[in-house]
Amino acid sequence: MMNKHYSLLLIFLLAGCASHKVIIDKEGVDMSKYDQDLAACQAYAEEVPTGEEVGKSAAGGAIVGGAIGAILGGRRGAETLAGVGAVSGAAKGGSHADREKDQVVKNCLRGRGYRVLN
Repeated sequence: MMNKHYSLLLIFLLAGCASHKVIIDKEGVDMSKYDQDLAACQAYAEEVPTGEEVGKSAAGGAIVGGAIGAILGGRRGAETLAGVGAVSGAAKGGSHADREKDQVVKNCLRGRGYRVLN
């Protein structure tokens, strides 16, 4: 089980996960219409199962970390590296989910006729 230090680190890492700003070519774009389309595309992006991705990655990291820790340091090593693996895996899963959300927003905007530049 993760101790409070690992839990705090996980919260810190996940708080750093944020969507990136979408940059479009604004030439000839009705910005009020764009704002509506952006909000709709962001709503689609919320369908990406972020919690599921973070959970799976955290569990996988804990298993691998625990196994390595058991080999290298016995029970205490297993507990320590399982916690480290869980935090690392959760951060990786959160990062992957954020990238997927960004891609959903960009694809949606492209589908609505915007020139996405990033």
